[in-house]
Order: sequence, then structure tokens, then C-alpha cells
Amino acid sequence: MANYTAADIKALRERTGAGMMDVKKALDEAEGNVDKAIEIIRIKGLKGAAKREGRSAVEGLVIAKVVDGTTGYLLEVNAETDFVAKSDKFVSLAEKVLDVAVAGGHETVEALLEADVEGKKLSDFVTEEAAILGEKVVVRRLAKVTGSYVDSYLHKTSKDLPAQVGVLVAVDADSDDAKGAAHDVAVHAAAFSPAFLTRDEVPTETVENERRIAEETAKAEGKPEQALPKIIEGRTNAYFKEHVLVDQPFAKDPKISVAKVLETAGTSAVAFARFRVGS
Repeated sequence: MANYTAADIKALRERTGAGMMDVKKALDEAEGNVDKAIEIIRIKGLKGAAKREGRSAVEGLVIAKVVDGTTGYLLEVNAETDFVAKSDKFVSLAEKVLDVAVAGGHETVEALLEADVEGKKLSDFVTEEAAILGEKVVVRRLAKVTGSYVDSYLHKTSKDLPAQVGVLVAVDADSDDAKGAAHDVAVHAAAFSPAFLTRDEVPTETVENERRIAEETAKAEGKPEQALPKIIEGRTNAYFKEHVLVDQPFAKDPKISVAKVLETAGTSAVAFARFRVGS
């Protein structure tokens, strides 16, 4: 019989995140050698990686880090189940990936996955860690924003899970008022899901499609021809107010826009990013 104790099993489970039976089998096969057991767990996990490729990874977390108050990184990492997504090992893996992104100044997931970590590509490192977790793990999205000041906000949709929503807001001033406004806008963006910072960022085809829909809807409603231009303009503006951050009515005071909040604080937004897990 292999020479190991219940304490060894517990310690190995904490180190690897593997199930109790998998840990016991690995210790048996390794004859109690912990390092060998970890290797066995990794190898067996990697063998199952191909089978996991087609599975969906829709749970996970969003994390953020701001460097020197001026550069923000936002990262989404996905797993298959919320059970793994809230585990310490998965959270630690996501933090490691974010540290690599920050250290390399990476702006895209593609570049990040090619980065070196512990002598191997990050993509291989993630695969090996996923093997231990026993689930498909995907580094899904990465954003980097810069400004005179960058604020980050993370929101938990469930107290039992890591943050599911993350926002970065960059502004062009670093006064106390600007910092306060940036934070308020980040919290606002977490709740109101803007897709664009300004109207200029909305694709031309999207605007044209909204105008077309507005015109066809107004005609179907029997609106008079002479009223159509004003109606189309009004409904297109309504689209902007819903989807453009600076045009949205501010959460704390819907009578004013986000742009007005920033203007009052002596600043304006220059960039933002918002991730919600799985969306």
C-alpha cells in the first residue's frame, strides 16, 4: 500500500484542485511521491483536454488592474461551471494571466497567449492548468485603456461568485473631481451596458439601419410624410442614448447625461471597456 496520509490527500487536493478519488489514484500510482502524483494528475488531465475542446465555457470571471493610475487592463477568463469559476485555483490562474498581460503591456488575447510564462507559451500554461481543473478554460477577452486617469470597477452578480462584470473608464484629467466622476461613470456603465463611447464609434451601417427601421416603423404607424424626418431623427437619437456611454442618462440623475457629469467635473472620457462574463 502506498505510503501517504489523509493530510497528504488534503494538501494535494488544495494544490491541484483535483477530486479526491483522482488524488488518491495518483498517490497510489506514484507510491506516495507527491511531486510524481502532481505530474500524473497533469498528464491525465491533458489527455482529456481534447475531449473538452468542443464543450462550452460560459462561466468565469472578470478581473482588472490599473497601473500608475493611467493604464488599465480588463480580462475575462471562462470555465465550464460556476463551481470551478469560484475555486481558488481558477481565480489564481486568472490573476496569473492578468499579471502576464500587464508585464508585457499586451492589448490582444492573441498576443497574450503567445507570451512566455515559466518557459512556455501562456496558451500551453493555461491548457496544463485547465487539465488539473478538469474543465475547458478560455482566455476570452482582454482590453487595455489609457488616460490621465483610469478607474476600474468590478461587480458581483452573485455573492458566491467572483466578479461577473468589469469596467474601465479613462478620462483626460486627474483632479479629485475627475477621479470621482470617472468612478461614478464606471459604476454606471456596469449597470447600463453601453456598447460605444461616443456616437462617432457607432458603425455607419448600424446608424443607417436604425434610421431605416425608424422610417419604416413610422410609415407603418401612418405618420404624415412631412413629420418623418423629425421622427427618424428622434428615434435614432433614442438609439444613441441607449447604447452610447456619454449620451446615456446618468444612473444617479437621469435628467443629465454622462457627458454632462464628466464636463461638470472638468474632464471627458477618452476610452472605456466593459465585459460581462459570457455576453
